[in-house]
Amino acid sequence: MAPGARRGSGAEKIIGPQGAQSGARSGRGGATAADAASRARPRLLMLANAITLARLCAVPAAIWLVLRHDLHVAFALFVAAGLSDAVDGWLARRAGGGSALGAVLDPAADKLLVVGMYVTLAAVGVLPDFLAILVVFRDLMIVGGVLVITMLGQPVAIRPLRLSKANTALQIVLVAVALLLAGFGLADPMPVRLLLAALVWAVTATTVASGVAYLWQVIRRPAEPR
Repeated sequence: MAPGARRGSGAEKIIGPQGAQSGARSGRGGATAADAASRARPRLLMLANAITLARLCAVPAAIWLVLRHDLHVAFALFVAAGLSDAVDGWLARRAGGGSALGAVLDPAADKLLVVGMYVTLAAVGVLPDFLAILVVFRDLMIVGGVLVITMLGQPVAIRPLRLSKANTALQIVLVAVALLLAGFGLADPMPVRLLLAALVWAVTATTVASGVAYLWQVIRRPAEPR
């Protein structure tokens, strides 16, 4: 019995340190992975912000191309801007969340690009004037309402609406379709013109409805309950 006990004790002495070393290596591996992720976060956020800034800088280029009637090139730039929006969002998620700078630049770049396209496409006769005026007026009304309520000392809590998200999607689709059809000379067939007209009225309806919904939200619930 004693020799067996001694052999068991010896085995324990051999296995114990190996298990401890394995656990230590596992702990170091987890710490190393966490350190690597922590070091990668600033680089990912920097890259995401750089892509967003490039999209912001693309706004005047897209406007210039439309005014020069280079609509096929403007279409390619608009599509590239949309893809860049998806890429910088993916990078921000990989980094565990966006930065304060990205939270400002990203919506500003998107809004300026879309509004700029509506104004310039209306200026060159591709989209109706009333739609460009409506899109701009809606955004000014929402921003102005928020500023007025804030100046009155009542912080405003604006929540994204599904209707507004649908409106934004339709606005982007209409710009892309209008650039594609006008830029490549595809706007003549009657079915295509009917499609464009349907998109115009869909954007018109959702722009009005979402603007009224946001204004009602600001008026009825000026502040978040504490």
